[in-house]
Amino acid sequence: MQSAPAKRRWRLRAAPAAERSAGILPAGSTLAIEAPLLRQLHEDWQARRRGRPLPARADFDPIDLKYVLGKLLLVDVLHEPLQFRFRLVGTELVKRLGVDLTGRTLDDYPDPEYREFLRQSYTAAVIARRPLSSIQTRLILDGRLRRYEALLLPLASDGVTVDMLMIGIVYL
Repeated sequence: MQSAPAKRRWRLRAAPAAERSAGILPAGSTLAIEAPLLRQLHEDWQARRRGRPLPARADFDPIDLKYVLGKLLLVDVLHEPLQFRFRLVGTELVKRLGVDLTGRTLDDYPDPEYREFLRQSYTAAVIARRPLSSIQTRLILDGRLRRYEALLLPLASDGVTVDMLMIGIVYL
């Protein structure tokens, strides 16, 4: 008999409980990121801010992200109404999902329950305008247990308004 999927939510794991529940990362706080690859991605994101609240997609050269490309999502953030379109889905992620969503919107995601979880997570990152991290250890999709760590990094062409999410995912 299969147990019910655990409630999933994104959190800022290093922040105090009050800020975590509000989805706010206090100034000077750092995320508790376990996967070395995601720590490196976060460090790269931080370095490219250059005094701005958020870096832009143009600040990243794909060659510099070679170490994570297969585990990376780039998601366009479309405003009014808020929508999400997959610009890039890494090859390892396509292999695990079994479908390539590149160029498609989040509404095309095949699993309705997980699609809603992603919509809430992406929306939280856009509103907070800060990195979010999550470890999922008991997620059941298509009857299979999924375990992964994810890092959502907001990007903004103007340094302020989130217009893309860069998401690294490492399966455990």
